[in-house]
Amino acid sequence: MNDEHGFEPEMANPRAERVKEVARLATRSGRSKRGAFLAEGPQAVREALRSHDAAVSAGHQGIVQEVFATPDAIHRHPDLTTGRGRIHWRSVTPEVLAAMADTVTPQGILAVCGIPETTLDAVFGAAPRLVAVLCRVQDPGNAGTILRAADAAGADAIVLTEGSVDIYNPKAVRSTVGSVFHLPIVTGVAFQQVVEAAAAAGSQLLAADGYGAVDLDALQDESAARRGGAQPSTGGDIGHQSGTAVVPGETPRLEDATAWLFGNEAQGLDERELAAAGHRVAVPLYGVAESLNVGTAATVCLYASARAQRRRA
Repeated sequence: MNDEHGFEPEMANPRAERVKEVARLATRSGRSKRGAFLAEGPQAVREALRSHDAAVSAGHQGIVQEVFATPDAIHRHPDLTTGRGRIHWRSVTPEVLAAMADTVTPQGILAVCGIPETTLDAVFGAAPRLVAVLCRVQDPGNAGTILRAADAAGADAIVLTEGSVDIYNPKAVRSTVGSVFHLPIVTGVAFQQVVEAAAAAGSQLLAADGYGAVDLDALQDESAARRGGAQPSTGGDIGHQSGTAVVPGETPRLEDATAWLFGNEAQGLDERELAAAGHRVAVPLYGVAESLNVGTAATVCLYASARAQRRRA
């Protein structure tokens, strides 16, 4: 018999097979086998439930399959437990939740969520204005930061190429702070497929490259000049280090549909990835730092495009 919140009787055995099944979702093989991942903590579960409710309201299948919570968490977060039909709820002891969770000190609640099925064709077939492409980005924290920045900048989708981190691993999910539920995400894609899909959709490919010849500040200045009705400069420096002159029609426009390429933490973008991009764009450094973390650079680039595109609209 369920309690007043709709939860089934409390699970108290941390060594039960059901507990082990949930804990396996912290591993890549476990997620792949079941097609599901863990969302831990009240904020992640809240965003998962919002996504679930929106999908159900639109006539689609919801993302949340199960929720496990301690009595204390149920008491502290009543908004998460009311009016939630079509989801399996279970009350658990703190020991059981600790055995299920990936974190050392779990926050009392976690959800098992189905991995959404999104394709590259669906993403670019929707004529996106802004897409972040992670090329062999391997750190969960960096991947999560880029996804969160893309969400905040109003990007349309995230694409992770082959060799990138599994964005649904618990650490990456936590680092998105719920943004993993807000955007279409395509994973494990061959880079050449990204190139072809972007070209078919009319999206320019811009490579974020610290040694790029195109300066992001100059692109923003050019975009502002176009908004103001001024003619683009033909003599200013757009080069990050080389001083390449601005030539109308040859430099990228931030307001145009764009897929940004962000590379591996240690190696950056490789020659094939750089060659596929229409332009290599550098974020200018005004201090003495040698470079920017890929998550920080991605945030700056995505916001530059988002601002230009919103101003144009």
